[in-house]
Amino acid sequence: MHTVRTGSGRPLVLVPGIADMSGWRFVLDGLAAEREVVALDLPGFGETPPLDGEVTFARYADELESHLRTEGIDQADLVGSSFGARLVLEMARRGLGRSIVALDPGGFWTPRQKQAFGATLTASVALVRRVRPTLPTVLGTSAGRTALLAQLSARPWAVPADFATAQLQGLADSPGARPAIKALSTGPDQEGAPSGTLPGPVLIVWGKQDRVTLVSQASRAQALFPDARLELFDACGHFPHWDQPARTVTTVLAATA
Repeated sequence: MHTVRTGSGRPLVLVPGIADMSGWRFVLDGLAAEREVVALDLPGFGETPPLDGEVTFARYADELESHLRTEGIDQADLVGSSFGARLVLEMARRGLGRSIVALDPGGFWTPRQKQAFGATLTASVALVRRVRPTLPTVLGTSAGRTALLAQLSARPWAVPADFATAQLQGLADSPGARPAIKALSTGPDQEGAPSGTLPGPVLIVWGKQDRVTLVSQASRAQALFPDARLELFDACGHFPHWDQPARTVTTVLAATA
């Protein structure tokens, strides 16, 4: 996996969702001021090649575990977002990681929510690919950002235009986007970790205005990970590191101190 390291101190690994590592832009400097931040691209995103053959969540998890062990960071603090949040919870379930922070993880839907997730995200990727040439113009307006980012952010109009454009262009261009969505929406739900089996403290963060993984799913996540602590963010959508970057930095540093 393509990896970039910045800052100094005890390693803090950032695992993105259905995007590349650039989605951490608003929290990277704050985290790197106190820790060595290890940001990576999952297979099929950014500069990491896609997986060959059938793509499943288990294969993503196996690839991530192998990478962490090979790089000697399997006992580092792990922070994940969305798809990456589910992956770091899976790493904790497997006994990897020192402290874990999962930001709005997937994998805890009801069957109907899971079906809706797959349908809406697949349609969104298809739409973004169709309108890709016009994205800089559309996202250059607050109305355009509100229309295209409403599913992801509680304040889509406030997301910087250049960042929004780069994120959606990356989504359109990533060969891993559709396989990852299919793996999440058609594969098994996330397994839990019985009390006393986690390698260290786990914090699950959820945005109250999340429209991708609804906040109602937080109770199911906590039931499956009974030793985890849950924190809800006000005025926050699917990406706390977009909508509440300062609070996200403070929360991550405190949870992994």
